Amino acid sequence: MVIMAKKNKKRFGIERYNSFRNYLQKRYGERIQKITVDAGFTCPNRDGTIAFGGCTYCNNKSFNPVYNNPTKSISKQIEEGMIFLKKRYKTDKFFVYFQPYSNTYAPIDTLQRLYQEALSFPNVVGITIGTRPDCVDEEKLNYLRELSKSFDITIEYGLESIYDDTLERINRGHDYQIFLNALEITKEKGIKICTHLILGFPWETKKQWMQEAVSLSELPIDFLKIHHLHIVKNTQLAKQYLENPFRLLTYPEYLDVIVSFLERLNPKIVIQRLFGEAVPNKLIAPQWRKSPSEILHDLNDQFDKRNTWQGKYYTNFD
Repeated sequence: MVIMAKKNKKRFGIERYNSFRNYLQKRYGERIQKITVDAGFTCPNRDGTIAFGGCTYCNNKSFNPVYNNPTKSISKQIEEGMIFLKKRYKTDKFFVYFQPYSNTYAPIDTLQRLYQEALSFPNVVGITIGTRPDCVDEEKLNYLRELSKSFDITIEYGLESIYDDTLERINRGHDYQIFLNALEITKEKGIKICTHLILGFPWETKKQWMQEAVSLSELPIDFLKIHHLHIVKNTQLAKQYLENPFRLLTYPEYLDVIVSFLERLNPKIVIQRLFGEAVPNKLIAPQWRKSPSEILHDLNDQFDKRNTWQGKYYTNFD
């Protein structure tokens, strides 16, 4: 039997998608902010273990907060981040987000030291660990499972695309099956999972992006971050773009793609991000000249105009 998700605006608050903001409000009853820290990791497709140069689109300096600096201790970065975020958002509870590069790409004793340092702060309720699906193993995941008994633990796997041709073109150094394998063993441990996806690779099509929504909907994913493809300075993708410019999604096109994507996505998946961001002096293209609040407003406006919502066309066969 095919089951179609029913419209329920109230279910997602004022938004027509399952937002992370609403998820946190329901879980904690208050705002929780992420403090990003740079623990000085690298990646196996950067240091030569499986490749050199890293992902073709990647320049962590294009989005890192000013207080991030691997020469500072984790504690120092957290303290500075708390000062900044408390002033800006008037909040007093935090996740520590190990973000730049692959934050499980180290021996277990190193990871234990770093994670425990972050969790030693009384107003830190958990950690989020950004990494690659080829940088985890049973030992590391067993440790995270133990942490999850006392703290809110999420592991974020960069996927970017379900298509192996794309993963090869952007120098990911792993295929889709490796991601699926990591997903399976992580879910077995009861650890929450966030996945990253990039929409807008010029050799992919809207039909393929819609298929990604269908495919991801059937996986054990708790959270999803979606980025539009954007070109930032000092990356291999920037070099390719400047030498031979390729087409990027226009702003109206991206609004349409995102809404169409979410219509097909399992409504149980919580959306943590709907577009990418980069500091203006690092961004080459596309130049939409829209603030995050403007983009969110325009997306919600598109949902309203189309009278649609996350999961409208999601089907399963349970």
